Amino acid sequence: MNTVAIRGAITVNENNSEDIINSTIELIKEIEKRNNIDKNSVISILFSTTKDLNSEYPAKGARLMGYTKAALMCFNELEVVGNLKKCIRVMLLCNSNMEQSQISHVYLRDASILRPDLN
Repeated sequence: MNTVAIRGAITVNENNSEDIINSTIELIKEIEKRNNIDKNSVISILFSTTKDLNSEYPAKGARLMGYTKAALMCFNELEVVGNLKKCIRVMLLCNSNMEQSQISHVYLRDASILRPDLN
C-alpha cells in the first residue's frame, strides 16, 4: 500500500455557498472516479480558494459526501498577479495500491489552464 497525492482544481461560477459546495463535490467525485478512490482510504484533503471565494468552506462539500474521518483543511491561495479567479484547488492524500505515476490529476472547467499538460 502506498500513500499518494492527487491534485485538482475547479472554477466556480458564483461566490455563494451552493456553487462552492456543488463545485467541490463535482471535483471530488471526478477525482474518486478517475483514481478509484475509496473514502475510507483518504487521509486528508487540503483545499485552497482564491480570495474572491469567501461564502463557504469547500470542506463542507466533502463532509456532505461522507468524508467525516479524513482531516480536512481550507486556506486562501497565494495571491499572484493575473491569477485564475474563483478557483478551488485541492490536494488529496490517500492510501492506494496505485503508484504516484499512475495517478490522474483532475482540472475542471477554466482550471484546466493550470495544467495544460494533462489535457
